[in-house]
Amino acid sequence: LSVLGDCQLHSSCGIQKCTTDFVSFTSHLNVALEDFDSEFCKALRAYSVCTYRNSKVCRGNLVYHSAVLGIGDLMTQRNCTKDGPTSSTNPEMTRDPCNYSGHTEVREHHGAEKTPSPTYLFCGLFGDPHLRTFKDHFQTCKVEGAWPLIDNNYLSVQVTNVPVVPGSSATATNKITIIFKSYQDCTDQKVYQAMTDDLPAAFVDGTTSGGDGNTRSLHIVEKVSGSYVEMHARYIGTTVYIRQLGHYLTLAIRMPRELVLAYEESQDLQLCVNGCPASERIDQGGHLPLPVVGRLLPWGTASHPPSGYTLETATSKCHERMLVKDIYFHSCVFDLLTTGDANFTAAAHSALQDVEALHPSKEHWHIFPRSGGGGVGRDSKFFDSLGFLCFILVAYL
Repeated sequence: LSVLGDCQLHSSCGIQKCTTDFVSFTSHLNVALEDFDSEFCKALRAYSVCTYRNSKVCRGNLVYHSAVLGIGDLMTQRNCTKDGPTSSTNPEMTRDPCNYSGHTEVREHHGAEKTPSPTYLFCGLFGDPHLRTFKDHFQTCKVEGAWPLIDNNYLSVQVTNVPVVPGSSATATNKITIIFKSYQDCTDQKVYQAMTDDLPAAFVDGTTSGGDGNTRSLHIVEKVSGSYVEMHARYIGTTVYIRQLGHYLTLAIRMPRELVLAYEESQDLQLCVNGCPASERIDQGGHLPLPVVGRLLPWGTASHPPSGYTLETATSKCHERMLVKDIYFHSCVFDLLTTGDANFTAAAHSALQDVEALHPSKEHWHIFPRSGGGGVGRDSKFFDSLGFLCFILVAYL
């Protein structure tokens, strides 16, 4: 252990603390004890984690490289595995700065003595398009062109929406751009871009991960070639799902609340945070008002819209995939009546699946149309009176 002793005298690039902590982990161990090897291996793994955290700043330091070699030799001598538990008597030692659930600098910045589990928020965009904000508000918007969904100190997400039906203001997403901003030693800035019929399993620079490939602090997983990818940003506790269904894209994201709110006043135009501007809204503040009984749909008859679907056939089609008549079900029916594209049924169904996978609160998975002011509520016979669909289609066309 002569190398380790020498390291204690060398203060540059943080290697001294790594070595000091290792010594404190092992000084009380007795070779004669049965658990010596397992505890010594835990200390070595913690030492290795600490040296890795300093790999960039210590790149040209000979003492650092000697310590790394010494760790490798000791792990071989003691038959230690690289993966496994680490010593935890010193919380500062074992905290992984590239694992959001383990680092607390944001919460400590706000003066909190204790660090409770972070609160996660969900946002999703799908269909014509329908937006579920971080506040669990559900909106249907026009938002043609490029719009920012998220723009904070850690992440930027922009979507581009194009018209789907000639003569209608209904749009859907055909391009998504995501920028993962550089963060400490965990990742350099990474840009991901998806377009219709081009859903890559890599960032624009051709890589599939950010930072060191072994820690996987940021990486892309291709679930279904060309139609479904996931991005996992472990260093900011964020997960992103992108799908292509038919000719259009859907997006779902989960992100810690404190990071969602980490943005400047000039970045307030974020659809996931503040919803769509009033001028772009199709619904009315979440209320779904009913039209006068007997009012015709925009194309002049409630029975034969140009989409090829009637209210009855669209309802039946959506019911095949979604049994609960929540807002996702209603959005599915609306999309079918608007476009006639059955792929929007899969989009609504997948959007609900993404909610169930990413939304932290099961009791909030389903959102039902709000009642009030002549609108429809959870138990109303929504489709018996055409309610929301009539209103929303009039606004669109």
